[in-house]
Amino acid sequence: MADGARGPDSADRTTGKRIKQARGRAGMSRKVLGQRVGRSEEWVKAVENGRLLPPRLSMLTQIASVLGVQDVAELVEGPAALPVVAFAGARHAALARVQAALTDYRITTGAQPPNVAHLRYRLDDAWRVRHASPDHRTQLGILLPDLIRDAQRAVRTATGERRRDARRVLSGVYQLTDFYVAYQPAPELVWMVADRALTEGQEADDPYVAAGGAWAMVQALRDAGRWEEAIALAEDARRQLEPHLETAPDDWRGIVGALEAEIAYVHARRGRHGDAWARLESADRIAARLGPGYRHVQSSFSRPVMGAHAVTLGVELQRPGEALRAAESFDPDTIPSLARRSRHLIEVARAHHQRSEGAAAWAMLDRSERTAPETIKYNGYARQMLLSLRDRPPTGLRVDVRALCDRVGLAG
Repeated sequence: MADGARGPDSADRTTGKRIKQARGRAGMSRKVLGQRVGRSEEWVKAVENGRLLPPRLSMLTQIASVLGVQDVAELVEGPAALPVVAFAGARHAALARVQAALTDYRITTGAQPPNVAHLRYRLDDAWRVRHASPDHRTQLGILLPDLIRDAQRAVRTATGERRRDARRVLSGVYQLTDFYVAYQPAPELVWMVADRALTEGQEADDPYVAAGGAWAMVQALRDAGRWEEAIALAEDARRQLEPHLETAPDDWRGIVGALEAEIAYVHARRGRHGDAWARLESADRIAARLGPGYRHVQSSFSRPVMGAHAVTLGVELQRPGEALRAAESFDPDTIPSLARRSRHLIEVARAHHQRSEGAAAWAMLDRSERTAPETIKYNGYARQMLLSLRDRPPTGLRVDVRALCDRVGLAG
């Protein structure tokens, strides 16, 4: 057996397989189970086949109830790997402050409206911090509460064209906040900021800003298994942009490319190989036209990131060989954003993990942690792999695996 390889019965112990077995015992179809828990039939299939992370504890409780499973632990992989530990990091120290700013609904009157141009400068600076800082979540946790409040107050107090400008900035603030709240144990905030980003862009009558909000919302819809809605939203955002692309700035084409890549992800989640690669090729043509020096700030869409997208498609399609060939085609250090580079390394680790190459998976996870510790700490796939490696460490790496688990917050 290769280093890190699973035992012959390990596939039957995954959460997805356990749900499938319980559903079979209950004599229930995927469609019916999905309807009973508010998800699609394809979502259930993706969970059972391992294309999606195992559901959070709240969803597992619903599934157990529907299937007549008395103990939720019967659906959970491993003896003590509860999803709330494995698939979501602890609440970040600043999450409560960010949430308080998002839910500050006071309408301030009589106060001097914030300077919108200065807000835009602060937002641009926050994006730079997000991409350049290994501890990007902590840095955003410092900047976001005041930025959110000031941008919200600007929209509430401004009038006319100034209010439209303020809405553009506020949508951008919500788009940035989406990166902070993602992968934390507060999924309601992901939906809140994505919806607000999209709405503010629409209220500003700005198709480019609205497309940035749509990009965030597509990811939320995809992760909820609402795949048709995700594709429809991305297609609609693209149609709104198309009449302007001939004369628009490069970022308008950049967000179109990013939306194309997200559609490719959705198709990959559904196991639709041809559709996924066709949309990624469309995105790649856009990246090629934009040139090697271009990078879209919000989505990191660029030539180097197209290689990272190809890795993720291979992983999502359960074709790790394709993913690893894509990984070998470019240098990850060409991805300027530390957070995005760290995420890419996690995706390469997923490909190795699918091939039961435990030592290689650990090496990629270790490199990811050293690149941006606050990316891997909150990434569910990384935490899932680390728990698996901790249970069955590759030969000679037991101490190293446990050390990495400790750094990521999986002590035990």
